[in-house]
Amino acid sequence: MFALTPEFLLTSLIMVVTPGTGALYTIAAGLARGTRASVVAAVGCTLGVVPHMLAAITGLAALLHTSAMAFQILKYAGVAYLLYMAVTTFRDKGSLTVEQESTPPSAGKVIVSGVLINLLNPKLTLFFFAFLPQFVDPGASYALAHMVVLSLVFMLLTFVVFAAYGRFAAAMRGQVISRPKVLTWMRQIFAGAFAALGAKLAFL
Repeated sequence: MFALTPEFLLTSLIMVVTPGTGALYTIAAGLARGTRASVVAAVGCTLGVVPHMLAAITGLAALLHTSAMAFQILKYAGVAYLLYMAVTTFRDKGSLTVEQESTPPSAGKVIVSGVLINLLNPKLTLFFFAFLPQFVDPGASYALAHMVVLSLVFMLLTFVVFAAYGRFAAAMRGQVISRPKVLTWMRQIFAGAFAALGAKLAFL
């Protein structure tokens, strides 16, 4: 029977802990609307891993790996969405604000945004394609089940780490929310970070 190896857990943890678009989105949600919003954002980002997992398991990842056009289409869709997030964050004065009457986005909208952020990340597809098979015996009868379990563990790590990022950001919210200039600065930093990540993805 298969087992989780320390190598798999360590590599997965490094992959998840390294700050990226999902972590940034969760931190922004925690700073803007507190712990509950950050957890919802973490759920959305975690669900965004599912299509990549299914792609790796069904073989779509192999197509993306061998088809330059398919990879480029997915990559630039991700770039476009990141730039959209950058513009929206920069212009949306209600995402980080001290005004209590500002209407926060619904949980559904937060989850959809989180899903799209990870859904349109071709690096995750390539990660699942290149990484997971190294820990699965292709000749074993339980190979498919093993890949599913490893993928679920990766998703669990994603949720736990992102939720921790968001919880920390929410804990710092009280130190930030009473300073309007800091809020403006934070919003600009997040917008710039989304734009930078989009540019980095575009030139991969």
